[in-house]
Amino acid sequence: PELQVRLKDGAATLGIDARQIADQLRAAFFGTEVSEVQRGSESYEIDVRLAANNRDSLADFDDFTISQSDGSQVPLSAIADISSGRGFARVNRVNGQRTVTVQGDVDVTVANANEILRDTQARLFPELKQRYPGVTISLQGQNKEAQTTQRSMLSGFILGLIGVYLLLSFQFRSYVEPLVVMIIIPFALIGAIAGHILLGLDFTMPSMLGFVALAGVVVNDSILLVNFIKHYHGDTQSVAEAAPLASKARFRAILLTSLTTIVGLMPLLSETSLQAQILVPLVASLAFGLMATTMLVLFLVPAIYAIVDDFGLARLD
Repeated sequence: PELQVRLKDGAATLGIDARQIADQLRAAFFGTEVSEVQRGSESYEIDVRLAANNRDSLADFDDFTISQSDGSQVPLSAIADISSGRGFARVNRVNGQRTVTVQGDVDVTVANANEILRDTQARLFPELKQRYPGVTISLQGQNKEAQTTQRSMLSGFILGLIGVYLLLSFQFRSYVEPLVVMIIIPFALIGAIAGHILLGLDFTMPSMLGFVALAGVVVNDSILLVNFIKHYHGDTQSVAEAAPLASKARFRAILLTSLTTIVGLMPLLSETSLQAQILVPLVASLAFGLMATTMLVLFLVPAIYAIVDDFGLARLD
């Protein structure tokens, strides 16, 4: 708690400024050095300040006077407004610049942190910069860390896709068929989002990590289907006939493989402990994304492969 002193509008006409008042208040209540006396090998500083009984209560401010340059006295209350308030306990600096940290608890029933930040950037920041041109605004803390993680995750995701494509291109000896296998990856996002909506979860950073991890899992079923289409093509007249046979032949294997993975994730998905809550969005992306792609892969991949064959781009040998 502190007393805050602000100059009144008419104070400038008397030739009194804020520094003059601050210096006299500091000298009166904290003291100011006026001389130094040397006695033998010892030196003594002489401080001048108000007597103890004149600076032991807040009422002393009512009787305090300011000395003008001509020696006349002006009551402090006549040239300044004195109010009670709270000041900064300390001034924090980052890279030599003064900083202010704004903290608050988020009511998740109304909005999440990202929505609040977007609204603040859209409405508050432009007005704040217009009122105070010298203010520099930057988002730090968890928001900055989240942006760093997003960039790292995106670059890792792209590198992972390139690695999967190269491996499949060596396996199939084709540049087009790996794309048919990987076409199922974007559709995994449908299941991940649907799962979050069903469970009432926000799509957060762990959710994206789950989707990135899912990209390497869902291609397994696609690889099986493409291989079986190649296998059945020798016994049929066309890929259009071989594709549904491959889906029928691998239906049980694909379904059982996916179901065992989904069932294995269910205990963690239903976990209510606080320690596991950060993993629930990640597991939701994996479980529901895999659930959606299990059904889509049986129809989508054979259809896409048949279309590729119609253009003469499939390698069936």
